Amino acid sequence: MFKRLQGQTVFITGASAGIGEACARSFAAAGSNVIITARRTDRIEALKAELEQAHPNVRVHAVTLDVTSKEQVDQVVASLPDDLQQVDVLINNAGLVLGLIPLVDYKPDQIDTIINTNLKGLIYCTQAFIPRMKQQTAGGTIINVSSISGHDVYPNGSIYCATKFAVDAITRTLRYELANSNVRISALSPGFVETEFSMVRFDGDKKKADKVYQGMTPLIGEDIAETALFIASRPPHVEVAEAIVVPKGQASINYIYRKEES
Repeated sequence: MFKRLQGQTVFITGASAGIGEACARSFAAAGSNVIITARRTDRIEALKAELEQAHPNVRVHAVTLDVTSKEQVDQVVASLPDDLQQVDVLINNAGLVLGLIPLVDYKPDQIDTIINTNLKGLIYCTQAFIPRMKQQTAGGTIINVSSISGHDVYPNGSIYCATKFAVDAITRTLRYELANSNVRISALSPGFVETEFSMVRFDGDKKKADKVYQGMTPLIGEDIAETALFIASRPPHVEVAEAIVVPKGQASINYIYRKEES
């Protein structure tokens, strides 16, 4: 199914954990060259070594990147190795949330961190690659990892939801702007996925993070990575506008069936 991805080059943000890390493993296994980026250099270097050992015929390039800096994004993209200059797939995955806080209680630095990472980072990376992909004969595919929080809201999630609603708006707008090109744009919107997301949200409080997934079987990063593989591997005339992926029992952002513990 994924033969079209062999030899393609995939640029992944937020590849040091969770969905981004799973995407790196999945695309490398499908025969794609992967450019893995994140702020945590030690993690992506370890992932690079792992992938090179597991897939010796795949090119793996790890580079430290803070997507909130447009200067860094532009510099990293401009200085890609010669054999990785043509990026076929961009996965805008970097994202986070801080706290479960009423809007009136959010501090300016918390607001800036969420907006800069989830929204500005995605914008900067997309701006860097669209001109390149337009010039490529085969075009390219951009996958914006969004969330069901971009479709509905929940109490104390105002800033995070706002960024994901904005990602949805940007993705849909780009579908107009890229309609006359060979560049495809997709939104991949997961429900509950057990990654470091909740640990970051609750500032490392494992008890609070574990409670999020209590009584249910959440998605894992590999579930979303497999969906990203499907999106990127479609024939050129097929554009997956959006994929919403939820764990069984999650009917909406606010309704999750949880089994009672015996």
